[in-house]
Amino acid sequence: MRVPRDLSGSDLIKSLSRLDYQITRQTGSHVRLKTLRCGEHNITVPAHSPIKLGTLNAILRDVGTHFGMTRKDLIEVLFSRQ
Repeated sequence: MRVPRDLSGSDLIKSLSRLDYQITRQTGSHVRLKTLRCGEHNITVPAHSPIKLGTLNAILRDVGTHFGMTRKDLIEVLFSRQ
């Protein structure tokens, strides 16, 4: 499965909620998310549409590292239609 190319910030936030990320604050067009699963982890997601591919890849790399997941497994969890 490939990373969606036209993903908006709000779509990514909804997908990250599958990993228990919740919005903690928003400053301008950037949203801060936090999860307590597998320890505390914070990330910032731009509320842009679409998110630039490099930015999306950096966010996914950070989340994958926190959860100890491969890129393929993380994409499957976040973007599979369930």
